[in-house]
Amino acid sequence: MREFSLPALYEVPTDGNLTDLIRRNAAQHPDVAVMGRKVAGVWTDVTARQFLAEVRAAAKGLIASGVRPGDRVGLMSRTRYEWVLLDFAIWSAGAVTVPVYETSSAEQIQWILGDSGAVAVLVESDAHAAAVDSVRDRLPELHSVWQIERDGVGELVAAGAEVDDATVDERSASAKADDPATIVYTSGTTGRPKGCVLTHRSFFAECGNAVERLKPLFRTGECSVLLFLPAAHVFGRLVEVAAVMAPIKLGCVPDIKQLTDELASFKPTLILGVPRVFEKVYNAARAKAQADGKGAIFDKAARTAIDYSRALSTPSGPSMGLRLRHKVFDLLVYRKLRAVLGGRGEYAISGGAPLGERLGHFFRGIGFTVLEGYGLTESCAATAFNPWDRQKIGTVGQPLPGSTVRIADDGEVLLHGEHLFQGYWNNESATAEALTDGWFHTGDIGTLDEDGYLTITGRKKEILVTAGGKNVAPAVIEDRIRGHALIAECMVVGDGRPFVGALVTLDEEFLGRWAAEHGKPAGATAASLREDPELLAEVQKAVDDGNAAVSKAESVRKFRVLPSQFTEEAGHITPSLKLKRNVVAKDFADEIESIYRG
Repeated sequence: MREFSLPALYEVPTDGNLTDLIRRNAAQHPDVAVMGRKVAGVWTDVTARQFLAEVRAAAKGLIASGVRPGDRVGLMSRTRYEWVLLDFAIWSAGAVTVPVYETSSAEQIQWILGDSGAVAVLVESDAHAAAVDSVRDRLPELHSVWQIERDGVGELVAAGAEVDDATVDERSASAKADDPATIVYTSGTTGRPKGCVLTHRSFFAECGNAVERLKPLFRTGECSVLLFLPAAHVFGRLVEVAAVMAPIKLGCVPDIKQLTDELASFKPTLILGVPRVFEKVYNAARAKAQADGKGAIFDKAARTAIDYSRALSTPSGPSMGLRLRHKVFDLLVYRKLRAVLGGRGEYAISGGAPLGERLGHFFRGIGFTVLEGYGLTESCAATAFNPWDRQKIGTVGQPLPGSTVRIADDGEVLLHGEHLFQGYWNNESATAEALTDGWFHTGDIGTLDEDGYLTITGRKKEILVTAGGKNVAPAVIEDRIRGHALIAECMVVGDGRPFVGALVTLDEEFLGRWAAEHGKPAGATAASLREDPELLAEVQKAVDDGNAAVSKAESVRKFRVLPSQFTEEAGHITPSLKLKRNVVAKDFADEIESIYRG
């Protein structure tokens, strides 16, 4: 057993709640832009004073509509300014926010709102309103529904016109540090979602210590962050609360299809994303270079960036020749890539899945450092992250200051600290199974090095045991295979089988470029090319690269290219892009059998 901890850098308030932050900002930084809001297609600043006023007005409407202290209020929307506004309005009414993914099915909506006992819900669109309406007869406690796109915020403001300031002040102060702030339902990778109860203390401990440890990334009046992750996900909430706590300007993007344009117009200094976002940036840049006849230059620049980053971790640092090559490629390639990311940023934080050393070194090598972290809904997002001044690429960093990470005898990662969840809502048995004497059992397998840097090697429940008795952790090889531009997703299989296999899906955007370059018919799809010898040879290169990271017994011997991608709509992935392995295995059982047939 091994454990590591760091002293707290932030003193968690003994009382109070998250609404204290917006009142403090309005008092200390009244004219500082704390939000960026899109108005008629143009980013417009919202000052701390303005934000507080808008939050209070919406909170009055909730109070006037019968929302009481401790009530649960659902919030179902894409990531947009109103999400943050209404989140703080719910807290200012003394209530508890229950996020619902905007992609949720009617059945999921019914479960989350019903299980939490929500008395009201704020939705974004007609489709969301219709989905709620379709299950409303099964939600006896739900009495109010507002829709953002039909001036729901305006309705709240009008409804609360007669509520006085003293009432909203009293409600804002009603929740204490150990009271629930939100109930965030897990993605449900292993079954029906469980509601994680996160308190105001959880967020204070999480965001306060993260902001202090990453202080150069959170300079008030200088820094900004663009949130394009789902605000309903705990990682998105970390971004929201940390930005308000600092405070730095926060912008929200509801549609990541326009992400490149939004980065260029908002120009954030900090980006938070999942590995797939950074893979897309790399693959799109490489594909564009190849289309322009500059593929060889890009590949040389990429190798130089990776070599340069690796050399930064050595005592002697980069050689003179490497520094010169790096400077040349900075002029030719790297500055253009930084411009794609907004042009002002130097740092990003990545979580949700393994980033991989290759991408980590590439981005640091181009002058845009991606700090990898690790966390779960139960740990209020990040429970470990790489410090800005002592990054170890390939690890998920050191524990959140004020918390402890322990590696149990069986390799499981255990967590302890004020940032942890209180328990699962209405589920005492699951709580007792996950929490033992204040230690949360993550279900992840990992190691700690001598400096307290954590490396995650897999999931306890995802460890495959082949027929030959070999334990295989899928994450390592899957990450390497996904690193190829042509690969969208990869799922390793082989539990109880004679060898390890893999299901592979293709990146639709890159597939079109690859098909054109290799003389395939216009409009060729994964379904039409999945047996194409040239395509299979290209996928084999990705598999070979993955196999290089593991032992022979753990390597993928056969794979199947699937005719379609894993989608959230089909239930194959969660909104945070995690694979639901049991669903994929069930839906593609025939494909898995074909790997082992004969």
